[in-house]
Amino acid sequence: MAGQIPTDRNPGHPADEGALEDWVSYEPVEATYFQKRQLRRSVGWGLLWALGVGAVISGNFSGWNFGLAAGGFGGMAIATLLTAVLYICLVYTISELSAALPHAGGFYSFVRHAFGPLGGFLSGITDLIEYLITPALIAFFIGAYLNSLFPAMPPPIWWLLFYAIFVGINILGVEPSLKVGLVFTVIALAVLVDFYLGAVLSGKFQPGLLLNIAPTEGNPTWLPNGVGGIFGAIPYAIWFFLAIEQLPLSAEEATDSRRDIPRALLWGIATLLVFSLLTLVLNSGVPATLVTADTNETFVGAAAIARTTAPLADGLRAVFGEGTVAARTLTFLALTGLIASFHAVIYAYSRSLFALSRAGYLPRWISVTSQYRTPAIALLVGAAVGLLCIGLIELAGQAIGPALLNMVVFGAVLSYILVFASYLKLKRDRPELYRPYLSPLGSAGAWVGLILSIVALVASLADPNYRPGIRGVLVVIAILLAYFFLYSRRRLVSRAPEEETALLLRVLHELR
Repeated sequence: MAGQIPTDRNPGHPADEGALEDWVSYEPVEATYFQKRQLRRSVGWGLLWALGVGAVISGNFSGWNFGLAAGGFGGMAIATLLTAVLYICLVYTISELSAALPHAGGFYSFVRHAFGPLGGFLSGITDLIEYLITPALIAFFIGAYLNSLFPAMPPPIWWLLFYAIFVGINILGVEPSLKVGLVFTVIALAVLVDFYLGAVLSGKFQPGLLLNIAPTEGNPTWLPNGVGGIFGAIPYAIWFFLAIEQLPLSAEEATDSRRDIPRALLWGIATLLVFSLLTLVLNSGVPATLVTADTNETFVGAAAIARTTAPLADGLRAVFGEGTVAARTLTFLALTGLIASFHAVIYAYSRSLFALSRAGYLPRWISVTSQYRTPAIALLVGAAVGLLCIGLIELAGQAIGPALLNMVVFGAVLSYILVFASYLKLKRDRPELYRPYLSPLGSAGAWVGLILSIVALVASLADPNYRPGIRGVLVVIAILLAYFFLYSRRRLVSRAPEEETALLLRVLHELR
């Protein structure tokens, strides 16, 4: 397109290694630096769709149900619809940005172009918080599911085993890794469809069970905690959609990133919208039963689902019968949903670590790739951090599932705010940027998404029980920012694709 600037990395136009951008500086790197940090383009849009849906699908198996306790069915339903609007705006926004800036850094790349190195690094570390903690949370839910089937095996054994297996698969190559993810994603979707059909056709779904959470202070049964319950349910509604935004991280491994990533994002969010609404309604309205160990109280339907760590497993037993072959088989297969997300988000944290390290924001040795062209060191570093995270929260004695979930949501919505703001700034300041895909929602959609993201950020602080975990996230951000200010801002790599393009666009913009 005439007058527009393509942003593919051009070896014939490298950025000056001695260039300064305001208060940061760039160091020369050895001739073999990028040869040791290569990814392989081999992924089509179908595998990208599976990566996006697989990263999120565990939200239909565990995590979302805590929103029933926060807001009741009505509060959770409204929160889910608001969150769906947020993610529709996000998907269209990042589809445009990923087509314009197809780099492995994803959100870091977008914010780096809009707000400079500090903004890019801040976005990168909030992404890292999301992607490093999410697998830890999913590992916890995997342990809970398997513990219900094999009580003799303690959950920490499952955590270690699953990290070892799926980090290993990711190291062996991106295409075989994503094909494994595709299999798990398809099986997970099939399990959910079986549950939906079973709940409806068996007559076990009972709409009255949606509204059996006891209201407080004279509130209606459909909104038992009042309007404030909607606010409290938002972090859990986000779990239905969180992590589809990782798809731009695959830009340097997609065969045609400018076409395939927007396509995978749009088909992915459409898939997730349908499944999230069906799960919310049908899983909340089956006669699952829970008896508390301390008070011996019995809860049924939504009241029971709100208190369990394995809502789909409880729903399957309610529909197909306790101890039946069908219930046990589907409960076992339900693990595929958690595994699909666990596997996909391991991919995400490794590419995020890879991009930040390659550009010098984090220690450069993390970005060295293996003989399979995968960031093996980043995969291992992220696994160690995830296991440490589970251990620390377990030792702290908190409710590990909701605490981790709120930490993930807090990091994620911080990154959403930065990305929506970046989109608006680039629309205004960089109209010449080549945009092969344009969001039909444009700046209006970005504004709506920005406002909803701010609401979600405040909502993540609503429950005082989980504020210590969020304070921990802020401490991590502060430590990494200190590392940036004191060390890495003077040692960035200008030839890293995200940095090179940002420097080139800045020069061209100033010349206009």
